[in-house]
Amino acid sequence: MAQTETITIDPGLKKHSVFEDFQALIIGSLLVAFGVAIFTELKFLTGGTAGFAFLISYYTDFSFGQVFFVLNLPFYSLALWRLGIPFTLKTFTAVFLLSAFTELIPRVFEFGEITPWFGAVFGGFIIGTGVLMLFRHKSSLGGVNIVSLYLQKFHNVNAGRFQMVVDVSIIILAFFVVDLWSVFYSVLAAICMNLILAINFVKGRYLGSLD
Repeated sequence: MAQTETITIDPGLKKHSVFEDFQALIIGSLLVAFGVAIFTELKFLTGGTAGFAFLISYYTDFSFGQVFFVLNLPFYSLALWRLGIPFTLKTFTAVFLLSAFTELIPRVFEFGEITPWFGAVFGGFIIGTGVLMLFRHKSSLGGVNIVSLYLQKFHNVNAGRFQMVVDVSIIILAFFVVDLWSVFYSVLAAICMNLILAINFVKGRYLGSLD
């Protein structure tokens, strides 16, 4: 008979403090914003709500931060309904910070030459790390992040795998508006980003999850 693995939880474990949550929102959002800056410099895309924000910003006079903030507004209703007020407030804060940081970084940091494959891999990894940090402090960057966390919490769907499917699908659709190499590197970036989540954000393995 196969043995059943049991997980013992220390009753003395404490929740994240306000300071710990605050630093996670700032640092996580800043990491994602730096990855977004790399993608913007290379004219790459990503999936989910951010992917739509990239597309709109590339073909309008609006910046990524402006578009991303507005696109996320409809998703807060699902967050309030199923994920709670604290999660929704943290997510709104993270989205606001990301929007602000993406406006700030081009003013304080200038990119030189970036090799596309490295930009895709490194950008994907740091965005994934930033999103992971937010997830572990019961926050997100809205949009598809909200849906993926809802599915993982209530329907046992792995958040990283779900986002990977959505992200790659959206980027493939972007083939009709960007060149082939941009699509290729964007898919590579999405895979790297969501590998971070699929490997490091598994239900039951981390006590600071949404459970």
